[in-house]
Amino acid sequence: MGTNGHNGQPHVGATAKSVAEHASTLTRLEIELALIEVKKKVAALGVGAGMAAGAGILALFGLGFLFATAGIALSLVVDPWLAFLIVTGVLFLGAGLLGMLAVGAFKKGTPPVPEKAIREAKLTTTALKS
Repeated sequence: MGTNGHNGQPHVGATAKSVAEHASTLTRLEIELALIEVKKKVAALGVGAGMAAGAGILALFGLGFLFATAGIALSLVVDPWLAFLIVTGVLFLGAGLLGMLAVGAFKKGTPPVPEKAIREAKLTTTALKS
């Protein structure tokens, strides 16, 4: 280990050096372990994101086939061209409605500034100055 002292025990300096080396090694190993763990979690998140994207694409295709089915079912009552025109009109109507709702939501959310918190902070500042 190190130079022995009077009673056959290592000097304090040698012991401190050994403890520092062990602490350094332990810290390095803990950092390596943390990096390995983070890499595994990031990989799992990537796989999950890929699967979620695949599920979203399949759901989108499913929705398309649902509307095609509605058009075919409606064509049993009216001419096929009219059935698909009706389904198309309903889709555009739904898109327009969602678009208007989105504009309203954007107007409520802009500007993205915490107005109430700012007002409260100003009131608090004014009260503290008084």
